[in-house]
Amino acid sequence: MSFPVYIHIGSLRLHPHWVFETLAYAVAFRMYLWMRHTKGDVLDAADRWWMVAAATFGAALGSKVLYWFEDPGLTLQHLRDPVFLLGGKTIVGALIGALIAVEFMKKRLAIHRRTGDLFALPLCAGIAIGRIGCFLTGVEDHTAGVATALPWGVNFGDGVTRHPTQLYEVLFVLALGVFLWRQMRKPHPEGDIFKFFMVAYFAFRLLCDFLKPDVRVFLALSSIQWACVAMLVYYGRDIVRWTFAAKSRTLAGSATQAESAPADSRSNAT
Repeated sequence: MSFPVYIHIGSLRLHPHWVFETLAYAVAFRMYLWMRHTKGDVLDAADRWWMVAAATFGAALGSKVLYWFEDPGLTLQHLRDPVFLLGGKTIVGALIGALIAVEFMKKRLAIHRRTGDLFALPLCAGIAIGRIGCFLTGVEDHTAGVATALPWGVNFGDGVTRHPTQLYEVLFVLALGVFLWRQMRKPHPEGDIFKFFMVAYFAFRLLCDFLKPDVRVFLALSSIQWACVAMLVYYGRDIVRWTFAAKSRTLAGSATQAESAPADSRSNAT
Protein backbone atom coordinates (compact mmCIF):
# COMPACT_ATOMS: atom_id res chain seq x y z
CA MET A 1 0.00 0.00 0.00
CA SER A 2 1.32 3.44 -0.93
CA PHE A 3 0.39 6.53 1.03
CA PRO A 4 -1.61 8.68 0.70
CA VAL A 5 -4.29 6.22 -0.37
CA TYR A 6 -6.40 8.28 -2.75
CA ILE A 7 -10.12 7.62 -3.14
CA HIS A 8 -11.17 7.11 -6.75
CA ILE A 9 -14.76 7.88 -7.69
CA GLY A 10 -15.14 7.66 -11.44
CA SER A 11 -12.63 10.10 -12.89
CA LEU A 12 -12.19 11.86 -9.55
CA ARG A 13 -9.07 11.30 -7.46
CA LEU A 14 -9.83 12.51 -3.93
CA HIS A 15 -7.44 12.94 -1.04
CA PRO A 16 -8.39 10.57 1.83
CA HIS A 17 -8.09 13.24 4.51
CA TRP A 18 -10.65 15.47 2.80
CA VAL A 19 -13.01 12.57 2.06
CA PHE A 20 -13.05 11.11 5.57
CA GLU A 21 -13.08 14.47 7.34
CA THR A 22 -16.15 15.49 5.33
CA LEU A 23 -17.75 12.10 6.01
CA ALA A 24 -16.95 12.46 9.73
CA TYR A 25 -18.76 15.79 9.96
CA ALA A 26 -21.75 14.49 8.01
CA VAL A 27 -22.14 11.27 10.01
CA ALA A 28 -21.60 13.01 13.36
CA PHE A 29 -24.23 15.64 12.56
CA ARG A 30 -26.77 13.07 11.39
CA MET A 31 -26.13 11.00 14.49
CA TYR A 32 -26.63 14.09 16.65
CA LEU A 33 -30.00 14.74 14.99
CA TRP A 34 -30.98 11.10 15.54
CA MET A 35 -29.89 11.23 19.18
CA ARG A 36 -31.87 14.42 19.72
CA HIS A 37 -34.95 12.82 18.17
CA THR A 38 -34.74 9.57 20.15
CA LYS A 39 -33.42 10.83 23.47
CA GLY A 40 -35.01 14.26 23.56
CA ASP A 41 -33.32 17.61 24.13
CA VAL A 42 -33.00 19.75 27.23
CA LEU A 43 -33.04 22.98 25.16
CA ASP A 44 -35.57 24.76 23.01
CA ALA A 45 -34.85 25.18 19.31
CA ALA A 46 -33.33 28.67 19.46
CA ASP A 47 -30.99 27.90 22.37
CA ARG A 48 -30.00 24.59 20.84
CA TRP A 49 -28.76 26.17 17.62
CA TRP A 50 -26.93 28.85 19.58
CA MET A 51 -25.10 26.00 21.32
CA VAL A 52 -24.30 24.29 18.03
CA ALA A 53 -23.01 27.56 16.55
CA ALA A 54 -20.89 28.26 19.62
CA ALA A 55 -19.46 24.73 19.59
CA THR A 56 -18.62 24.98 15.87
CA PHE A 57 -16.88 28.35 16.25
CA GLY A 58 -15.04 27.30 19.40
CA ALA A 59 -13.89 24.03 17.86
CA ALA A 60 -12.54 25.77 14.76
CA LEU A 61 -10.63 28.35 16.81
CA GLY A 62 -9.41 25.93 19.48
CA SER A 63 -8.12 23.43 16.94
CA LYS A 64 -5.98 26.14 15.33
CA VAL A 65 -4.65 27.70 18.54
CA LEU A 66 -3.42 24.42 20.00
CA TYR A 67 -1.92 23.47 16.63
CA TRP A 68 0.17 26.66 16.74
CA PHE A 69 1.51 25.60 20.15
CA GLU A 70 2.43 22.07 19.05
CA ASP A 71 5.81 23.33 17.82
CA PRO A 72 6.22 26.90 19.15
CA GLY A 73 9.57 27.40 17.40
CA LEU A 74 8.16 26.39 14.02
CA THR A 75 5.11 28.61 14.52
CA LEU A 76 7.33 31.62 15.28
CA GLN A 77 9.18 31.00 12.03
CA HIS A 78 5.90 31.04 10.08
CA LEU A 79 4.00 33.85 11.80
CA ARG A 80 3.58 35.62 8.46
CA ASP A 81 2.72 32.47 6.53
CA PRO A 82 -1.09 32.14 6.30
CA VAL A 83 -0.82 28.75 4.61
CA PHE A 84 1.01 27.35 7.64
CA LEU A 85 -1.22 29.09 10.20
CA LEU A 86 -4.42 27.86 8.56
CA GLY A 87 -3.12 24.46 7.53
CA GLY A 88 -3.25 22.35 10.69
CA LYS A 89 -5.67 21.54 13.47
CA THR A 90 -6.01 19.27 16.49
CA ILE A 91 -8.95 17.31 17.89
CA VAL A 92 -7.89 18.06 21.47
CA GLY A 93 -7.87 21.78 20.74
CA ALA A 94 -11.24 21.52 19.01
CA LEU A 95 -12.83 19.82 22.02
CA ILE A 96 -11.40 22.38 24.45
CA GLY A 97 -12.39 25.31 22.26
CA ALA A 98 -15.92 23.98 21.80
CA LEU A 99 -16.30 23.45 25.55
CA ILE A 100 -15.17 26.99 26.38
CA ALA A 101 -17.41 28.54 23.71
CA VAL A 102 -20.48 26.55 24.80
CA GLU A 103 -19.99 27.35 28.49
CA PHE A 104 -19.60 31.05 27.60
CA MET A 105 -22.79 30.97 25.52
CA LYS A 106 -24.70 29.17 28.27
CA LYS A 107 -23.80 31.95 30.69
CA ARG A 108 -24.93 34.57 28.18
CA LEU A 109 -28.26 32.77 27.72
CA ALA A 110 -28.62 31.91 31.43
CA ILE A 111 -28.78 28.19 30.67
CA HIS A 112 -27.98 26.12 33.74
CA ARG A 113 -28.68 22.60 32.51
CA ARG A 114 -26.02 20.22 31.19
CA THR A 115 -26.26 20.07 27.41
CA GLY A 116 -23.44 17.81 26.22
CA ASP A 117 -24.77 14.25 26.53
CA LEU A 118 -26.23 14.20 23.03
CA PHE A 119 -22.82 15.02 21.56
CA ALA A 120 -20.83 12.15 23.10
CA LEU A 121 -21.72 9.36 20.66
CA PRO A 122 -21.57 11.61 17.55
CA LEU A 123 -18.10 12.69 18.64
CA CYS A 124 -16.99 9.08 18.97
CA ALA A 125 -18.27 8.30 15.48
CA GLY A 126 -16.81 11.44 13.94
CA ILE A 127 -13.37 10.94 15.46
CA ALA A 128 -13.26 7.28 14.38
CA ILE A 129 -14.12 8.14 10.78
CA GLY A 130 -11.77 11.10 10.66
CA ARG A 131 -8.84 9.08 11.99
CA ILE A 132 -9.28 6.57 9.16
CA GLY A 133 -8.58 9.45 6.81
CA CYS A 134 -5.52 10.38 8.89
CA PHE A 135 -4.25 6.80 8.61
CA LEU A 136 -4.76 6.66 4.84
CA THR A 137 -2.97 10.01 4.47
CA GLY A 138 0.27 8.67 5.95
CA VAL A 139 3.12 10.64 7.49
CA GLU A 140 2.19 13.94 5.87
CA ASP A 141 -0.75 14.14 8.27
CA HIS A 142 1.67 14.12 11.25
CA THR A 143 -0.49 11.69 13.24
CA ALA A 144 1.57 8.51 12.78
CA GLY A 145 3.54 7.12 15.70
CA VAL A 146 7.20 6.54 16.38
CA ALA A 147 9.15 3.53 15.11
CA THR A 148 8.16 0.11 16.42
CA ALA A 149 9.17 -3.51 15.96
CA LEU A 150 5.67 -4.78 16.72
CA PRO A 151 4.14 -6.97 14.01
CA TRP A 152 1.28 -4.55 13.33
CA GLY A 153 3.61 -1.62 12.67
CA VAL A 154 3.01 0.20 9.38
CA ASN A 155 5.48 1.65 6.89
CA PHE A 156 3.76 4.80 5.67
CA GLY A 157 6.25 5.21 2.83
CA ASP A 158 9.15 6.84 4.65
CA GLY A 159 10.99 3.57 5.27
CA VAL A 160 10.13 3.48 9.00
CA THR A 161 7.75 0.94 10.53
CA ARG A 162 5.62 3.02 12.86
CA HIS A 163 2.87 2.65 15.44
CA PRO A 164 -0.45 3.12 13.62
CA THR A 165 -1.64 5.47 16.38
CA GLN A 166 -4.54 6.58 14.19
CA LEU A 167 -5.94 3.05 14.28
CA TYR A 168 -5.34 2.82 18.02
CA GLU A 169 -7.56 5.87 18.35
CA VAL A 170 -10.21 4.43 16.04
CA LEU A 171 -10.46 1.29 18.16
CA PHE A 172 -10.50 3.28 21.39
CA VAL A 173 -13.30 5.68 20.45
CA LEU A 174 -15.41 2.87 19.00
CA ALA A 175 -15.09 0.91 22.26
CA LEU A 176 -15.82 4.10 24.20
CA GLY A 177 -18.91 4.70 22.07
CA VAL A 178 -20.25 1.22 22.84
CA PHE A 179 -19.64 1.78 26.56
CA LEU A 180 -21.35 5.18 26.53
CA TRP A 181 -24.32 3.80 24.59
CA ARG A 182 -24.83 1.16 27.26
CA GLN A 183 -24.52 3.78 29.99
CA MET A 184 -27.15 5.96 28.34
CA ARG A 185 -29.69 3.17 28.94
CA LYS A 186 -29.17 3.60 32.68
CA PRO A 187 -30.10 6.53 34.91
CA HIS A 188 -27.23 8.96 35.29
CA PRO A 189 -26.74 12.58 36.34
CA GLU A 190 -27.31 15.01 33.50
CA GLY A 191 -24.06 15.76 31.70
CA ASP A 192 -22.13 12.75 32.96
CA ILE A 193 -22.10 10.93 29.61
CA PHE A 194 -20.37 13.86 27.93
CA LYS A 195 -18.02 14.36 30.88
CA PHE A 196 -17.00 10.72 30.79
CA PHE A 197 -16.33 10.97 27.07
CA MET A 198 -14.10 14.00 27.64
CA VAL A 199 -12.20 12.43 30.55
CA ALA A 200 -11.71 9.12 28.71
CA TYR A 201 -10.58 10.78 25.49
CA PHE A 202 -8.14 13.18 27.16
CA ALA A 203 -6.70 10.34 29.26
CA PHE A 204 -6.26 8.23 26.13
CA ARG A 205 -4.54 11.04 24.24
CA LEU A 206 -2.26 11.80 27.18
CA LEU A 207 -1.01 8.21 27.07
CA CYS A 208 -1.18 7.52 23.34
CA ASP A 209 0.74 10.67 22.40
CA PHE A 210 3.84 9.23 24.08
CA LEU A 211 3.92 7.03 20.97
CA LYS A 212 4.06 10.04 18.65
CA PRO A 213 7.16 11.97 17.54
CA ASP A 214 5.81 15.26 18.87
CA VAL A 215 7.86 18.18 20.15
CA ARG A 216 8.18 17.89 23.94
CA VAL A 217 7.79 21.41 25.26
CA PHE A 218 8.13 20.79 29.01
CA LEU A 219 8.82 17.82 31.31
CA ALA A 220 8.82 15.40 28.37
CA LEU A 221 5.21 16.25 27.48
CA SER A 222 3.93 17.83 24.27
CA SER A 223 1.61 20.82 24.15
CA ILE A 224 -1.31 18.50 23.40
CA GLN A 225 -0.46 16.33 26.39
CA TRP A 226 -0.31 19.36 28.66
CA ALA A 227 -3.72 20.41 27.35
CA CYS A 228 -4.99 16.92 28.23
CA VAL A 229 -3.53 17.23 31.73
CA ALA A 230 -5.26 20.59 32.18
CA MET A 231 -8.61 19.12 31.14
CA LEU A 232 -8.24 16.12 33.46
CA VAL A 233 -7.62 18.60 36.30
CA TYR A 234 -10.70 20.56 35.15
CA TYR A 235 -12.80 17.40 35.46
CA GLY A 236 -11.03 16.35 38.66
CA ARG A 237 -14.10 16.76 40.89
CA ASP A 238 -16.12 14.51 38.61
CA ILE A 239 -13.35 11.90 38.54
CA VAL A 240 -13.27 11.91 42.36
CA ARG A 241 -17.08 11.67 42.48
CA TRP A 242 -17.12 8.69 40.12
CA THR A 243 -14.35 7.00 42.07
CA PHE A 244 -16.19 7.31 45.39
CA ALA A 245 -19.45 6.20 43.79
CA ALA A 246 -17.73 3.08 42.37
CA LYS A 247 -16.23 2.28 45.77
CA SER A 248 -19.61 2.75 47.45
CA ARG A 249 -21.23 0.34 44.99
CA THR A 250 -18.46 -2.19 45.57
CA LEU A 251 -18.82 -1.94 49.36
CA ALA A 252 -22.61 -2.20 49.11
CA GLY A 253 -22.31 -5.28 46.93
CA SER A 254 -19.87 -6.90 49.37
CA ALA A 255 -22.18 -6.14 52.30
CA THR A 256 -25.15 -7.65 50.49
CA GLN A 257 -23.19 -10.83 49.77
CA ALA A 258 -22.06 -11.03 53.38
CA GLU A 259 -25.63 -10.67 54.66
CA SER A 260 -26.95 -13.33 52.30
CA ALA A 261 -24.21 -15.87 53.08
CA PRO A 262 -25.69 -17.17 56.39
CA ALA A 263 -29.12 -17.52 54.82
CA ASP A 264 -27.64 -19.49 51.94
CA SER A 265 -25.81 -21.77 54.41
CA ARG A 266 -28.99 -22.50 56.35
CA SER A 267 -30.80 -23.20 53.12
CA ASN A 268 -28.18 -25.75 52.08
CA ALA A 269 -28.28 -27.46 55.46
CA THR A 270 -32.01 -28.19 55.48
